[in-house]
Amino acid sequence: MPKPFNLPWRLILGSNSPRRRELLGAMGFEFTVDTGNSFIESIPEATAPREVPVLMARGKSQGFHRPLQPDELLITADTVVILPGGDGVIFGKPKDREDALRMLRELSGRSHEVITAVCIRTIEFEHCFTDSTLVHFAPMSEEEIAWYTDTCRPFDKAGAYGIQEWIGHIAISGIDGSYNNVVGFPTQKLWQALKKL
Repeated sequence: MPKPFNLPWRLILGSNSPRRRELLGAMGFEFTVDTGNSFIESIPEATAPREVPVLMARGKSQGFHRPLQPDELLITADTVVILPGGDGVIFGKPKDREDALRMLRELSGRSHEVITAVCIRTIEFEHCFTDSTLVHFAPMSEEEIAWYTDTCRPFDKAGAYGIQEWIGHIAISGIDGSYNNVVGFPTQKLWQALKKL
């Protein structure tokens, strides 16, 4: 049976994330992974928290290590966790174990927003979009936080957790929005964006 639609480009995923590889593959796309990049991740001081993931995803796209070929489409993405409140504290990937513990203590018993930005680019166009999911955490004990951190070692994940891991089963009481967006890609929005092309 033919696919619902065929893209005229070869897809390149510019991400090391195994979750993003799994999601893109589960969508039925064939792609290669190429993470060569010159982009240095830094956030200008006046940047609003909600603008950060787009800034990072676009930077990763534009910092790709070589010019794209006419038949190539590059996909890059970035995910951040934003705590509620006027300060809009952003959690990216933890620097080390202590940083991961700190983040999880902050998330415990609170709700937070997960924003993922995706940038798709060819030699002719660039399109970036975002999706937002509200995640509700039940209170966690110090023992639960330490066990998860030491067992799952979530140092490559924004907010120091993976919703698909143990912590998602025992501590996340609900979500409002896309589950896959928290995992790494807003797959429905990505599908629609590629379909429109």
